Amino acid sequence: MTERRQHGEAPEAAVRPTEAADASGRTQGEASGAGRTAVGAGRDPLQAEPLGGGWLRVPVPLPYSLRFVNAYLVPEPDGGWTVVDPGLNTEEARTTWRELQQQAGIAPGDIRRVLLTHQHPDHYGLSGWMQQEHGCPVWMTRQAHRYAVRMWGTDSRFPRELEAWFRSHGMPDELLALLGPHLDSFRERVEPQPQPSYLEPGESVQLGGRSWRLIDAPGHAPGAVCLYEPGRRELIAGDQVLARITPNISLLPGDGVDPDPLRSYLASLAELAKLPTERVYPGHRELFADAGKRAREIAEHHARRLEHLLGLLAERGEASAFELCELEFGVHLRRNIHNLRFALSETLAHLAYLERDGRAEARFRADGAIRYRGVARENGIG
Repeated sequence: MTERRQHGEAPEAAVRPTEAADASGRTQGEASGAGRTAVGAGRDPLQAEPLGGGWLRVPVPLPYSLRFVNAYLVPEPDGGWTVVDPGLNTEEARTTWRELQQQAGIAPGDIRRVLLTHQHPDHYGLSGWMQQEHGCPVWMTRQAHRYAVRMWGTDSRFPRELEAWFRSHGMPDELLALLGPHLDSFRERVEPQPQPSYLEPGESVQLGGRSWRLIDAPGHAPGAVCLYEPGRRELIAGDQVLARITPNISLLPGDGVDPDPLRSYLASLAELAKLPTERVYPGHRELFADAGKRAREIAEHHARRLEHLLGLLAERGEASAFELCELEFGVHLRRNIHNLRFALSETLAHLAYLERDGRAEARFRADGAIRYRGVARENGIG
């Protein structure tokens, strides 16, 4: 697979990686925190990476082909630490954190808080465990917490809602049967769930002795935020903008969800592109410098995807979202329900964008099936 996704490749879901390329990050400097243990010298890609100022990038293992999610361990002036996005709750991930804490001399209670950019399992999953281990608060937005409860709460109806949603969009029964067990498998990877405290976009938080502004980051995950520090032009991006892959943008069922997440995401990219940045801390892959340049590249990628989807509609005349998904990404995704559900959800997000623009329309059949067709204009489709 190429470094950047082309037509016919599965969507790179930052929370659900689909490519097998090595994801080691570039070294961004040496640790310089006085009196703190420098962890990561001579590391392999899954060892902690010193970033300067005592900060550490902690690659927390994932059971996916991308291999890890970036957590960040940040020293605080009071001698404690903040963890940003601790990772997915697996035995391997817990071992990673225990070993790192031992090497760095971090005792129970030394982690003073956890900050979450968003609530996807690979970022959120260990937050409750870390809260129990250190007695620390976990900070996230209210919207992100509501979505976590909807997804992973004990009374969650989401698996049934998603099954009905995908059935209406053409997913075959033999694949629908895999959805429930697949979604249920995530529950143990987010337990125990935290008792959160709340922060909101527009507020400022102190992190590493500096003031960071919280920026709304819609599209990839409900309630997501980025953190921006203008003095050094640094951005903690979560999954909103990544160096060589693109985050999954999903249209999902249910009340209160964003009906046009791709449009929201593109608007967010436009806002991020206005921020001068010299260092970006992403949720996956290596650090990079220019968030604006990468935001513009991702926006161009989605523009190409939209035009390609219009072309498929013109060729087919009418098609289900599932049929379009397989034309876009390939039938091989049937072998992996994990990747398939994100490919279909992203196809639906692109269709919703086109529908709102008047370039496609959904047709509802008596049997509950939904099919799409392109809308011709005087100068052609689109």
